[in-house]
Amino acid sequence: MNTVLEKIKKMGIVPVVVIENEKDAVPLADALCNGGLACAEVTFRTAAAGEAIRLMKEAHPEMLVGAGTVLTVEQVDRAVQAGAEFIVSPGFDPEIVDYCIEKKIPVLPGCITPSEAARAVRRGLSVIKFFPAEQAGGLAFIKAMAAPYTSLSFMPTGGINPENVKKYLEYDRIFACGGSWMVKGKLIAEGRFDEIEKLTREAAEIVKNIRG
Repeated sequence: MNTVLEKIKKMGIVPVVVIENEKDAVPLADALCNGGLACAEVTFRTAAAGEAIRLMKEAHPEMLVGAGTVLTVEQVDRAVQAGAEFIVSPGFDPEIVDYCIEKKIPVLPGCITPSEAARAVRRGLSVIKFFPAEQAGGLAFIKAMAAPYTSLSFMPTGGINPENVKKYLEYDRIFACGGSWMVKGKLIAEGRFDEIEKLTREAAEIVKNIRG
């Protein structure tokens, strides 16, 4: 397995972050690393995303930082130039997936149908994002789709919280879970990085208790 993917699997939970102001990037990275999840999927929904990735990697070279909500090949290039080590897209965009494969960039495309899973398998992918997880049928749906696609593991994202993340992580075909409850926009905007660190530590403890 790709080294980056191995790191994501070891983390177990990937904080999904929306950064509106680049000044928040470093204190947020500090909080995540101190809390035990040295990882972030920085969504490309804001103008600050690229610079935030650069600042996070500069402050914490050991931190695993990826780009999420990637919708174009141009965004892939910008993210990677900023230091992103993996790409996550909300849906299965063949152009983005094929481009990442060609460039040897780890990519986790969003899939919620067997047809999308089949496209991923055909391209040799071993991990796909399942989004929006809870809204699309949750763990029961993942188990149903995992049965015929035995080579795939899943990263559910969307509606994941401290109450339901345990049931996902207990299933052996769950690669990791994407979650934003420990990095909510309101906490970031208000500079409540101590609270983010506390919630991150609790999330890391959940993973440890289940996966050791």
